[in-house]
Amino acid sequence: MILNETPVRTAKNFAINNINIEDIKALDKVSEFNNLTITADTAKVDIEQNASKIELTYGLNEVLTNQINLKSNQNLKLTTKSKENVETQIEFKFDTENDTLIDNIEIVADKNTKSTVILKYLDEENMQAYHNGAIRVNAKENSKIDVIIVNFMNTKSSNFISIENTLEQNSKVNFCIVDFGGKESITNYYSNIIGKNANNTINTIYLGKENQLFDLNYIAELRGEKSNIDIDVQGALKDNSKKHFKGTIDFKKGCKKATRKRKRKLYVIIRYSQIFSTSYAFMFRRRS
Repeated sequence: MILNETPVRTAKNFAINNINIEDIKALDKVSEFNNLTITADTAKVDIEQNASKIELTYGLNEVLTNQINLKSNQNLKLTTKSKENVETQIEFKFDTENDTLIDNIEIVADKNTKSTVILKYLDEENMQAYHNGAIRVNAKENSKIDVIIVNFMNTKSSNFISIENTLEQNSKVNFCIVDFGGKESITNYYSNIIGKNANNTINTIYLGKENQLFDLNYIAELRGEKSNIDIDVQGALKDNSKKHFKGTIDFKKGCKKATRKRKRKLYVIIRYSQIFSTSYAFMFRRRS
């Protein structure tokens, strides 16, 4: 199955315009997923099981998007209400009775609010778990939200995440992604930065071992005047692990004085003379 295609194609010899995963589950029937823990101040954040269906601009591919819309077993909508920073933590733990998670998480950072949302994905060492999820953030005017995603799944499991943001005027969205788990861990990240002075920051750290495969595709479209995107990706590979990193920053018409910063570091650990592999591509487009 082809997924995580880049919106701007790079040279074929890089072999990172998309990725082909052979053994994605068909999932004709999906059981419930009940092993989650939510820690939150419900007086300051609303949490409901009524996330709306997704219509992603990019996403990983149509098959995985439809899987979330038709077969999700967790549909969480969080709406922030506090002007002081409030932390919400959601932990999903895979076990033999909860081995498949298809989650649709919608986060609304209300106007003039501050919040932190932590999402953790954990599983047992000897099981093969499956995760396909969508996380959407709608940052209203003057809001600030930090979203922390922690992937501690094991190296037998599959992890697929589609992230999509909309940033309104003077909003700030900070993502911290800790990506350690999964036989394959595939991430598609898209930000629609429409508001004046809106600011989006992405900090990602990954650690690959054994035969793990990481494929990261980050896309930002800047439309707001003086808007900004910062991307910082750092990580390490050892054994036969591989990583692909693709980034597209698109300066749309009207984004006067918009800025971007891109930084990535690669730390490579080689054990027993085994081979590591990593690929990068970064594209910029300005339209004014």
